Amino acid sequence: MIVCPNCSHHNPDGAVQCEACYTPLPAVMACPSCGALVQTDASFCGQCGYDLRQPAETNPVPLPPPYPPAYSTGESTSEAEIPALTPPDPLIAPDPISMAAADSNGLESSIPDPSEFLPAPSSSPSAAFAEEAAVAPTPLSSNSGYAYAGGEATQIQMAEVRLLHVQTNTVIELQQNLPVLRIGKPNDRIPPNIDVSGFPDSEIVSRVHANIRVEGDIYYIEDVGSSNGTYINNMPLAYGNRHRLRSGDRIALGKGDKVTFIFQTA
Repeated sequence: MIVCPNCSHHNPDGAVQCEACYTPLPAVMACPSCGALVQTDASFCGQCGYDLRQPAETNPVPLPPPYPPAYSTGESTSEAEIPALTPPDPLIAPDPISMAAADSNGLESSIPDPSEFLPAPSSSPSAAFAEEAAVAPTPLSSNSGYAYAGGEATQIQMAEVRLLHVQTNTVIELQQNLPVLRIGKPNDRIPPNIDVSGFPDSEIVSRVHANIRVEGDIYYIEDVGSSNGTYINNMPLAYGNRHRLRSGDRIALGKGDKVTFIFQTA
């Protein structure tokens, strides 16, 4: 190996330029004493300490070849003869099983006839289509709340949501198609959907008192800035907050529990 004097990179023997930094490498020769590679301008051999300044007593040791010599077996360099390969035995095809042999062994009788599992053919294609039409499901109509199947109308049960006025035992059915139901009394700003002006002590209820919001099948109630507040199960509902209503919740409009409703679902 030749060590680069610039970057100390180990280069292969016989290289004239460093592989890493491309610096020209010094020329080398073999030490006359031990045969180690040394630079031509070196004074002593780094391997055995031989004084390279004195004339060599013997012929210099030749440099080793860049590649190791081929291994020699003492035989001729001609290509070795490859022995001929023995061909494999031919494959033997299996004997086919004849139906006569299977019948003699009693095997054919155990094989079922595929035609036994096929349905009986219809007399005509039109009859087959008529049978399918008779059993095909009838699609539902677009009428709200009804489904038509087999020519008969079936009413779909819808959940009933209502408010029960506690003081008068009056039931108010809530509309199903409105996202917001406004509770209050008639006014020139926002007319109420649930008018409580006809109930006793309605003077404590604001004209715009509370809203019931509908999201799917979930109902929420929120106070919209009433004067006397909204109470859910005897607890005040803060302005801006909303409460999810569940069947049996008690809604009081104003203080004193004078205008009270029970939220019911059926």
